[in-house]
Amino acid sequence: MLKLHSLTVPRNSKHKKKVVGRGVGSGHGRTSTRGSKGQKARSGDGTKRSYFEGGQTPLVRRIPKRGFASHKRQYRKRCKIINIQSLNKFTAGSKVTILTLKQKGLLAKSSKHIKILGNGELKVPLSVKINKLSKSALAKITKNSL
Repeated sequence: MLKLHSLTVPRNSKHKKKVVGRGVGSGHGRTSTRGSKGQKARSGDGTKRSYFEGGQTPLVRRIPKRGFASHKRQYRKRCKIINIQSLNKFTAGSKVTILTLKQKGLLAKSSKHIKILGNGELKVPLSVKINKLSKSALAKITKNSL
């Protein structure tokens, strides 16, 4: 039966560490198995970054810059859009908040930024408590609440 205390090391599994740089007679002297002179023969300088081009001006710096990232566009990407026609799921007179939208399944749980757009018709009078509304959505909500 095989047990931890009875384990043995297989024969020839332990290799002697290669001793380099101890004279020409050792067989690993002079250049210490690193070939002749050069970048890879030096300690620490053997590897360069993958984008290194040998000192030539890198491709990233040779190509001109173009465009810019608009903060409004980034906000627009983060902002979840809900059309006003999807608010017809609510009962008349109910409050529309981020929490109620999540409960109705109109929003993912992680959504924080919401904007309601005016596509479609609103058939139910509602009280909307959301900070981003388009002008058309606001007009339809106020017209329907009267």
